[in-house]
Amino acid sequence: MNIKEKAAEAAELKRQGKCNCCQAVVRLLADETDIPVEQLDQLASGFALGMGNMENTCGALVGAGIIAGLKTKGVASVRYTKPLSELFRDKCGSMICKELKGRDTGKVLCSCPDCVKNAVLCYGEIFGIE
Repeated sequence: MNIKEKAAEAAELKRQGKCNCCQAVVRLLADETDIPVEQLDQLASGFALGMGNMENTCGALVGAGIIAGLKTKGVASVRYTKPLSELFRDKCGSMICKELKGRDTGKVLCSCPDCVKNAVLCYGEIFGIE
């Protein structure tokens, strides 16, 4: 499965309510790690509504960051997570869950399925996966 197909499948998992945003991303990028999907699901379970119940980083972006850390075995992961975050922000309009959902403004910048899709695509772009 190519990265666009993974992104579409991750977005569909979220759209169908089968998991939270973070879980959708880690599930479809699980093959980038040697961690079983079940454990990744557990790691990602606390990031529904982003970090801090919509107050901070989008859960989809957190998921991509988790996979980046696992892929790099924790060595210099910030070389990847910083540009990953910047690319995500450029595509989605923010990295903050409540801003993305328009909680305070009423203007949705990026839907959850689109955040999930973009997180997977950004990961692919940063790591050169097609």
